[in-house]
Amino acid sequence: MLRTKSFKSIVKNYKAVFFDAFGVLKNHSGLIQDIHHTFEYLEEKGIYYYVLTNDSSRSPEELSNWYVKRGLSCITTDKILSSGMLAMEFFKTKLQDGNSVAYLGTKESAHYIETAGLQTVPISDIDLKNIDHIQSFAFLDDEGFDWNVDINKAINLLRKKNMNVVVANTDKNYPVNKNDISIAIGGLADLVEKILGKKFIRFGKPDAQMFLLAYERALQDIRVKRDEILMVGDTLFTDIIGGNKFGLDTALVLSGNTLPEMASIRIGSSGIIPTYVCESAVIEP
Repeated sequence: MLRTKSFKSIVKNYKAVFFDAFGVLKNHSGLIQDIHHTFEYLEEKGIYYYVLTNDSSRSPEELSNWYVKRGLSCITTDKILSSGMLAMEFFKTKLQDGNSVAYLGTKESAHYIETAGLQTVPISDIDLKNIDHIQSFAFLDDEGFDWNVDINKAINLLRKKNMNVVVANTDKNYPVNKNDISIAIGGLADLVEKILGKKFIRFGKPDAQMFLLAYERALQDIRVKRDEILMVGDTLFTDIIGGNKFGLDTALVLSGNTLPEMASIRIGSSGIIPTYVCESAVIEP
C-alpha cells in the first residue's frame, strides 16, 4: 500500500510552490473542493506560489480570470506561467514578418502567436494549392476544428512543405471525469509526428525551459534556491519527471491523472519517483 503524506506537513518546509493546474487545482467539475484553504495557508505562512500549465489555449489573463471568477482572486495573471509564453518567444525570434503561422486549435488559442506580431491562419482556411505564405505550423488546442477533415489537411500541409512545427501543449491527454480521459493536442501531435516521420518542437512540462521560466519568475519575488521549491503535479511523465530533472522536490497528488489504485504500479514501472505522494494539495483549515 502506497503511503501518503498530508500536503500541509510537507509544504511548510518550502519557500515557494509550483502548482500544476488540471488535476491539482481544478478538474472537470471546476475547482478542486476546498483548494482555497491551501492558498489561505500559503498566504498566512508567506510561501510564494505559481501555476505552471501546459494550457496554451488561453492567455494568462483568461487563465487567471477562470480562478478569480470561482473565488480564487489570489491567482493573478502574474502567477500564471504557461507553455504558450515559451511558444510566443519562439515565434518572435524565429519567424519573419509578412508570413503566417497555420494552426490547429480555437481562434482564442492563437493569442500567443498574434501577440508575437504574426499572422495566423486556422487550418480550415488553408488552400493546400496556395501555401507559399505559410512559414510555420502550431498545435495549440484539441478543439476548434473538424477532426475528420482538418487533421488530414494538417498532415498533407506538412507533407507538402518543410517548416518549423511547434507543439505548444505537450499534454497527451486530460481527464474528463473521475475515470475517463480525452486526447489532448500533445497526443494528437504525437500521432501526426509518427505518421510523417518528423520531429516537432515542443514547449511545456517536462522540458526544462518551462521550469526555468517559472524559476526566473520566482526570483523576481524572493531569493530562493531550487531545493527550496516544491513542484506539485498529478502526472509522473510531465510534472514529476520535469521537476525532478530541474532539481526540485516533487509531490505527486492523487486527485487527477494518477489514480490512487494505480499510483504504486505507475511509479514502479516508470522509475519516476516523486519526493512525496499526497492524496491532494488541499490543506484543511
